[in-house]
Amino acid sequence: MRSELQTYRTGDSDMVLDLTDDCASFVSREGDGLLHVFVPHATAGIAILETGAGSDDDLLAALRDLLPADDRWRHQHGTPGHGRSHVMPALIPPYATVPVEGGRLALGTWQSICLVDLNVDNEERRVRLSFLAG
Repeated sequence: MRSELQTYRTGDSDMVLDLTDDCASFVSREGDGLLHVFVPHATAGIAILETGAGSDDDLLAALRDLLPADDRWRHQHGTPGHGRSHVMPALIPPYATVPVEGGRLALGTWQSICLVDLNVDNEERRVRLSFLAG
């Protein structure tokens, strides 16, 4: 198994950040196996979805509807609605596993690997990429 920890800046607003190019680069010299992507944070997740055609914005809008940034949350430190960030990983898990064939991600045509972050109190996220040879 080969593993690498990468750091991303997500800023101060809800974000869907496309990691696909970095993931593809990480596995490019590998053969067949699995790429496991994991974000070791209690307030972020990994999603596989289409980006660039509005789906990433649609996801954020859906999460805002499901998890409003208001004072309803029991977990109440940081910015208003911070508790929703701790609930989000139950809907968008902190990991994804993708097949790799001949050093290439075996994603569908419109699929991208994305970091989803609603926590505006933490501007940096770490993501662990692990390749398991098959």
